[in-house]
Amino acid sequence: MQMQASKIDNANAKVEATITQEEIAKKSDAIAKNLAKTMDIPGFRKGKVPVAIVKKRYGEKITQDAEAELVREAIDKAFQELGLAKEDMLGEPRFSKFEKKEEVIEMELEIGFRPEINLEGYEELIPEFEEPEVSEEEVEERLKELAEAMAQFVENPKRKVAKKGDLVVIDFEGTLEDGTKIEGGSAKNFELRLGSGQFIPGFEEQVEGMKKGETKTIEVTFPEDYPNKELAGKKAKFEVTLHAIKEKEKVEINDELAKKMLPQNPDATVEVLKEEIKKQLKSEKLSKLYNEELKPKLMEALVEKYEFDLPKNIVDQEIDVQLNNKAAQMSEEEIKELRENEEKLKELRAEIEPEAKKSVKATFIVDALAKKEGVEVNDQEVVQTIYYEALQMGRDPKEILEAYQKQGLLPAIKMAMIEDRLLTHLLNKKMKKEEAA
Repeated sequence: MQMQASKIDNANAKVEATITQEEIAKKSDAIAKNLAKTMDIPGFRKGKVPVAIVKKRYGEKITQDAEAELVREAIDKAFQELGLAKEDMLGEPRFSKFEKKEEVIEMELEIGFRPEINLEGYEELIPEFEEPEVSEEEVEERLKELAEAMAQFVENPKRKVAKKGDLVVIDFEGTLEDGTKIEGGSAKNFELRLGSGQFIPGFEEQVEGMKKGETKTIEVTFPEDYPNKELAGKKAKFEVTLHAIKEKEKVEINDELAKKMLPQNPDATVEVLKEEIKKQLKSEKLSKLYNEELKPKLMEALVEKYEFDLPKNIVDQEIDVQLNNKAAQMSEEEIKELRENEEKLKELRAEIEPEAKKSVKATFIVDALAKKEGVEVNDQEVVQTIYYEALQMGRDPKEILEAYQKQGLLPAIKMAMIEDRLLTHLLNKKMKKEEAA
């Protein structure tokens, strides 16, 4: 096999090779002989199938496999010649030429490989920032909110009239204007928080002011965008009887409350609880500062500073991804125009290319920096994150995981997690250095 390999730049190489029919025939014979040892064909003992029979039955497939093996050998040889490790190859090679002639196959292909990145000076790019402070007023406000959240609704015998914020116990039965009963429009001893917006507009407001034991007819109109189309926009009446009025008990902020809120600390006091709240508030502020300001700023600075060659096949893959995302938001007419107008498609790809290059560049920087800083995310952590987010959305975690696997999204999710962890790590290092200074 004649083969010549040369680097286009520090992330791409060109391979030119000529494969003779003699080499293909030789490789085909070897594949056929191996198949003959394992094949089970009626009329022949297993492992004793003649090679000629194997070739007759699977000749075209064997030839294709032989050509593919010789292409792989050419790529392996090219990497040796270029002094690159095979694991440095990224994505699939791109053929610019694959011509089958009578005596030979002539091919040219481009290979993308991992670029070397000199990340000297990256710590200087970490933005300066001040650690967020938490005031006593903020701690007190959060403490009141937590105490309020722990308060239970209790019936107050002195309260006779319902008001906004109360939890009322009611019976109700709804009918439309023509007297038709509303399916699912009745309940007994139903607990309703007035002002929660749980019912259709106007209902809760009319319950406000009702007295304990009172029955009242409430008239409302279902919204035009109501999910049940049979009720949307229709007028209705509800017979409502109010049985009980409950209001939130006042919770005293004391050491007993602290113990309830910090069950893992039997010696908890209000002061200990305040310290925990202060830590939580500080963590929330720091997380907000990191995610909304510092991480984007740092990533932008890293991408801006470092210049290196990018594998063209990986950039093309990213353009494809971004193009598909754009297509998902296009009308059928726009998509049809792109399919029929090759020039317009090229223009759109060219428009997407700068952002795609920026994205690929950022990925290589994150990957290199994560290795340098020892930041890792294992596959189990990826699965756990997907499961947690699925549960938060009320979805089946296994179903979501399988969907991501089918779409090939797990590597992208893992890289996003590595990026987030890396940037947090770098910012934390900066903060500790500032504290130590």
